[in-house]
Amino acid sequence: MQALMDFVHNPVAPIILVGVIVVLVGAILAIARSHKPKDAQLPPATPTQPPAEAAPEEPRESEAGEAEQIRAGPLAGEEADAEGEASVEPASASEEPVQEVEIPESIPSRMGRLRARLARSGALGKSLLSLLSRGDLSATDWEEIEDSLLIADLGLDATEELMEALRTRVKVENTSDPQVVRALLREELLKLVGPDMDRSVNLDVREVDAVRVPATILMVGVNGTGKTTTTGKMARIFRAEGHEVLLGAADTFRAAAAEQLETWGSRVGVDVVRSEREGADPASVAFESVEEGIRRGCDIVMVDTAGRLQTKSALMDELGKVKRVMEKHAPVSEVLLVLDATTGQNGLRQAEVFAEVAGVTGIVLSKLDGSAKGGIVVSVQRTLGVPVKFVGLGEGPDDLAPFDPTSFVDAIVG
Repeated sequence: MQALMDFVHNPVAPIILVGVIVVLVGAILAIARSHKPKDAQLPPATPTQPPAEAAPEEPRESEAGEAEQIRAGPLAGEEADAEGEASVEPASASEEPVQEVEIPESIPSRMGRLRARLARSGALGKSLLSLLSRGDLSATDWEEIEDSLLIADLGLDATEELMEALRTRVKVENTSDPQVVRALLREELLKLVGPDMDRSVNLDVREVDAVRVPATILMVGVNGTGKTTTTGKMARIFRAEGHEVLLGAADTFRAAAAEQLETWGSRVGVDVVRSEREGADPASVAFESVEEGIRRGCDIVMVDTAGRLQTKSALMDELGKVKRVMEKHAPVSEVLLVLDATTGQNGLRQAEVFAEVAGVTGIVLSKLDGSAKGGIVVSVQRTLGVPVKFVGLGEGPDDLAPFDPTSFVDAIVG
C-alpha cells in the first residue's frame, strides 16, 4: 500500500499512466484489426444473397412440397369426387359466359316475325292465294285448289273434308267472289288445324314424396331433324319466360352433340349435364339430369336424345328405356317429337312409331320455311291425335315459337 502511495506521489507517474493507456488502446486496435477481415467477409456474402433469394426455390421447394402435400390431401379427394361425378356434373358456367348471357326475344315479338316469314315462304299459301285471285272460280279452279291442298301434304281425308265443306258453303252463300271464298276457306282450314287443341307445354313442378320435382321434357326424333338445335331454342323460350332450366345431353353417340348443346346453353346461362365418356349409357345421363335438376331446384329439365331411325328396333327400345329411367323420379311431363316439315308423308310414318314407343305428347315442326309443306300440321295432328306445339321457321336462335293456329292459317290464306 505504501509503495502504491509512493508511486502516486511520484512526478513520473502521470507519464507512466499515459504510456500504459496508449499501450492498451493500441492493443485494442490491434485486436480489432485482427478480427476485421472476418467481419469484412460477411458483406461479400450479402451481395450473393439476391441470387440466393431466387435460388431458394430449391430449399423452399422442399418446404413448399411439404405444404403442398398437406394441402393435396383434401384437394385430391375433392377432385376425385368431382371426377366421379364429372360424367354427369353440369358444366358450371364461368364468369365470362355469364357476362355474355343473351336476352331471348319475347314470345309476342317472335310470333309476329314468324307469321310474316311464313306468309312469304309457305308453298301452300302462295298457291292458294294465286288461285283465289283469279276472280270467278270455275270447276277447273276448284280442282286446282284441291290439288294444291294434296301437294301441301294436307292428307287425302282432310282435303276431301275441306273441299266438301267449302263447296257446300259457297253454294249456300251463292257466291264465287274470291274474297268471300277466301274467308270461307280460312274458317274451314282453321277447323282442321284445331284451334281448340291444348297446345300448352306441361311445365308443372310436382312434389313427390315431399321432394320438389321439376317438369321433365324428353326430346325425340330421327337423325337430321334439328332436334338438338330445337332443344337449345326451346331453352331460350323458357328462359325468356323466367324459368330455371337444366339441359341433359343424352345423345352420347354423336361426338359434337354435347358441345353443341353446351353452346346453346351458355348463351342463355343454362348448364348441361353430360358424360365425358363417348358412347356412355344415355339412360344414365337422363337419370342424372333429372336428379341434378331436383338438387338444384330447377323448374324444367330438358333431355336431348340421339337421333334414330324409326325402323331400328334396338334403338327404339333404348329410347323407351330412357323414358322409363327418367320416370323413376316422376312421370315425364312432355315427350316432344321433332319432325322435319319438309319430309311430308314419311314424317307421318316416323311419328306413328315414335308415338307408340315413347308416348309422344306434342310435335315440334322444324324447317317450316322454304320448301316446307304447311299441310303437314293438319295431317300429323290427325294421325297422332296430339297437337303441334312449336314451329321453327329459320336458322336464327329465336326462330322458334309456340304454334298458333289462327296466325298459321292467316299467314296461309292472307
